[in-house]
Amino acid sequence: MKNISLFFFCFLFATLAIIGAEHIREIDLFVSGQEDVAYYRIPALVTSNKGTLIAVCDARIDRVNDAPNNIDLVMKRSFDYGKTWTRMKTIIDFPGQEAATDPCLLVDRITGTIWLFYDYAIPQDGLLRNRKIWLYVMKSDDEGETWSKPVDLTPILKKPEWNYIASSPGMAIQSRSDRLIVPTYSVRSEGKQYSSHLVYSDDHGKTWKLGAEVGLSQNEPQVVELVDGSLMINMRQMHKKGCRAVATTKDWGETWSDVIDETVLIEPRCQASFIRYTVQQSGNSKNRLLFSNPASTSNRINMTVRLSHDEGKTWPVSKVIHDGPSAYSCLTVLPDGTIALLYERGYNSPYETITFARFSLEWLTNGRDKF
Repeated sequence: MKNISLFFFCFLFATLAIIGAEHIREIDLFVSGQEDVAYYRIPALVTSNKGTLIAVCDARIDRVNDAPNNIDLVMKRSFDYGKTWTRMKTIIDFPGQEAATDPCLLVDRITGTIWLFYDYAIPQDGLLRNRKIWLYVMKSDDEGETWSKPVDLTPILKKPEWNYIASSPGMAIQSRSDRLIVPTYSVRSEGKQYSSHLVYSDDHGKTWKLGAEVGLSQNEPQVVELVDGSLMINMRQMHKKGCRAVATTKDWGETWSDVIDETVLIEPRCQASFIRYTVQQSGNSKNRLLFSNPASTSNRINMTVRLSHDEGKTWPVSKVIHDGPSAYSCLTVLPDGTIALLYERGYNSPYETITFARFSLEWLTNGRDKF
């Protein structure tokens, strides 16, 4: 009888473990060294109006370095919420050491258009990191099957005192009033001062305008719309403070609050993802924000997803997705309410794979919250 009870306990434990594992599934979507690409970096991920998952990243053909480098933009898509994926497709391939890098994706929920912002970089002596950069944008009206020719936004957005204006890797947003809002940043001509700002469109991408600068030592921002209609920008600190920085605006980025160190959101100076999960104004039970980054003050390790119920004032829920080397990430929400994360991870280096993870709100909160 004792052996039967022990067997039943082991069987029950194994069954519960399997059920628990059902709440998170992971697949290495881009693997460095495969398909003639030395390294994959800088993930961007969105969910289209039809539920298509579109994943874009850098394909760094020969070496892991930032531009100047031979960098293409490549894509995979999923039509079943991440269970299976299409073969890799190269979207942009410039010759030689010219680079297409730092993808930022945006879905227009009115038109269905998928927007892709990125940096076009070429080698250039005498400038920051010996490169010159332009901000480009292209779009797809068929779920990423085909893409338009790129358009250079630099002439209408770049200020004379800037060395360049750049795309902020990850995701852009559409406000509840349908304004398209794209996080960007700039570097001044001396190459030492960084500023974040927003680029926006009120005519579904026909024209684009630039908002005011935020601070002088932050870059690679992400932005969300708060329930009161204001915007919160979340930025990487270029001075090693060990945490993220945030600011808010009530006039769409024409003016900004003071920049505040967000000490709870620790970071080793890296990119992060920051998105709206649910809002009560759309019929959900709670207001929720999501945040992901390598949660360490010293190293790019410990990829963690956090949840806020009070519009980013506190982050009481956190869960480690991968405790080893990890770096850039991008969150999105699927039509069934599950959460998807595309992130850089490895065991010896953060840049061994770009991995797709899908999990439930219940798993993230250990059963304390449900969609």
